[in-house]
Parts: sequence; structure tokens; C-alpha cells
Amino acid sequence: MSFAALPERLALVRAEIARRQAAGGWTHEVTIVAVTKGFGPDAVTAAFGAGLADIGENRVQEAVRKQEELGPGSKGIRWHLIGHLQRNKAKLVPGRFALVHSVDSLELAMELHRRASDRLRVLLQVNVAREPQKSGCAPEQAPGLARQIATLPALQLEGLMTIAPFTDDEDVQRRTFRSLRALRDTIKEEGLWLPILSMGMSADYATAVAEGATVIRLGTVLFGPRGQETTP
Repeated sequence: MSFAALPERLALVRAEIARRQAAGGWTHEVTIVAVTKGFGPDAVTAAFGAGLADIGENRVQEAVRKQEELGPGSKGIRWHLIGHLQRNKAKLVPGRFALVHSVDSLELAMELHRRASDRLRVLLQVNVAREPQKSGCAPEQAPGLARQIATLPALQLEGLMTIAPFTDDEDVQRRTFRSLRALRDTIKEEGLWLPILSMGMSADYATAVAEGATVIRLGTVLFGPRGQETTP
């Protein structure tokens, strides 16, 4: 499959990031995680060739398969696990991912801690909008859970992650992202600094950037619609 349009799409994304940051008064770097879920290893190669070293996958097995297919070609890639992680898949994570965005319980954190040999960078996923179909801890649980995870020597808790409701209503998106930032600030006041805010996907990344996102997770806006290839 051809990804010839990727460089142009990436340039438009970066221009929008710059515009939204300038409007919001933000100066920090925004990391773009190219989400290759549903595409083959050629999407990973195309993203890396376009200057995107951060690659996101929703499922552990799909990431492992691509890593094995790419072999030495995956050198230099920073893999991110952004989807829900079941505890029985935790053994596959250490050594394969630079950052796990989706730690949503103390039980999962402890399982990753047990499996990790080196320090594993993680984020705490918060279900800010309280949507029953989505993973993540409740906002009121986040401060205490963050403090507990931060005590686990094999884990390095670096921030928070959320997924906004799937809607075109920018006010709803903005409230979700602003609430995550406010939650991070509350945790900071309690003595724990979590610099990463992973929030914003293809449909709402501009709003997330305006609200202070430091990491955005982009798939279709970079690669086009999925469906041309089938990946389990």
C-alpha cells in the first residue's frame, strides 16, 4: 500500500499544531505518535521515513508481529502501547515498548512491575468523561492511584492519558482535555509531577493541543482511512 501522501499530511498536522500552540500560549514540544493499527509494517516504515520515530499500536500482539516482521528495520523506532492492556498480556510488554499509555489499575501496574527487568515508562489512563465503554480509572481515583504506581520501583510514571468522547462538539472535547490538565495540576500540588499529557487523536488533536497536550496519537489523519488492509 502506498503512503505517498504522508509527508504532506504530516506537514499540515505540524502547521496546525504550531497554530494552536501559538493561540494557546504553549511553547512545549508536542510528540506525534503515528498509530499504525490496522496497517501493515509498510506504514511503520513510511512513518519512520517521514521523520516519525514514535509508533503507536493498540494491541500487543499486532505490535509484536510488526516488530518481528521488520526485524533490524525497526531499529530507532520508539514503540508506544496505546490500547487497553489485559493483565495476561503484560509479560509481552517489557523490552518492547518505550511507553505504555494505558495503565488503568493498580493490579495492572503491579503485574507490569513484576514482569519488568528495567524501568518501564507508563502513563495512567483516566476516563475523564466516565464513558462506560472505555477503559481508564475514574478522575477521583487518579491522584491516589498515581501515588501508588509511583512507588513501584520497576515503573516510571510520567503522565496521564485520556480519550475524549467521539463527537464533533469542540466544547465537549475541550472540557475533557482541560479536565485532564487540571487533574495533572492537582496531582502536582500534592507533590507528584507528571509532565506528559497524552490526549488527542485524529478527530480532535487540534483541540487537545490548544489545551496543552504534550503527546497526540494520530492514525487516519496521517495514513488515510483503514480498511484497505486487514489486520487481526
